[in-house]
Amino acid sequence: MLKVYPFFVKAAWVTIQLSVLTTILGLICGSLGAAARLSRLRLFRIIGAAYVSFIRGTPALIQLFILYFGGPQVGIQLDAFEAGVIGLGVNIGAYMTETIRGAIIAIDKGQAEAARTLGMSRYQSMRYVILPQAARLMIRPLGVNINALIKGTALVAAISVIELTYTAQRYIGSTYKPFEMFLISGVLYMIIIYVTGRGIAWLDRKARIV
Repeated sequence: MLKVYPFFVKAAWVTIQLSVLTTILGLICGSLGAAARLSRLRLFRIIGAAYVSFIRGTPALIQLFILYFGGPQVGIQLDAFEAGVIGLGVNIGAYMTETIRGAIIAIDKGQAEAARTLGMSRYQSMRYVILPQAARLMIRPLGVNINALIKGTALVAAISVIELTYTAQRYIGSTYKPFEMFLISGVLYMIIIYVTGRGIAWLDRKARIV
C-alpha cells in the first residue's frame, strides 16, 4: 500500500493544476458570457444564451469526448490534459456566466442611474460602481461553482488524464483493493476542496469588511 502513495500525491498535483487552469478559463468564459448576455446588441445576447443553453443542457462528459475524440476530425489536435482543461473550463464557464450575470443584475438600477447622473458613461458606471458591488455578491456562488468543478475533474479520467480518479482505477488492478484506492482518492479530493473552501470563505469575509 505504501508504494502507491507517491503516485497519488503526484496525481493530486495534476488535479490541482487542472482545477486552477480550468477555474481561470471558466472565469474568462463566464465573464465574456455574462457580458454577452447583458449586451445591448441582440446578436450578442443570442450568442450568450445559446452558449449557456447548449453547455448546461448537455453532459460534461459528452463535451469532453467531442473535444478529445472528435476534435481530430475537424483539425483540432489536443492532448488529454489540454482537452480536459478546455472542456471543463468551457463547461463551468456556462454556470459562471449565470452566476456573474445574476450578481450584476442584483445591484439596484438606481446605482447605475446615479452614476449616469454624475456624468459617467455606461462603461464607467459598470466598472467603478456596479462591478465592485457585484463582485462581493459573486464570491460565494462562484465558490460553489469551483468546488463542483474540482469534483468534476474526475471526469477527465475517461480520457486518460492521470489524475486522482484515474490513478485509483489504475492501481485497483495491481492491488485488488478498490475500497482503499478510492478511499485514498476521496480523502485527497476532500483535502483539496477543504483548503479551497477556506480560501473562498476568507476572501468573502475580506470583501464584506471592505
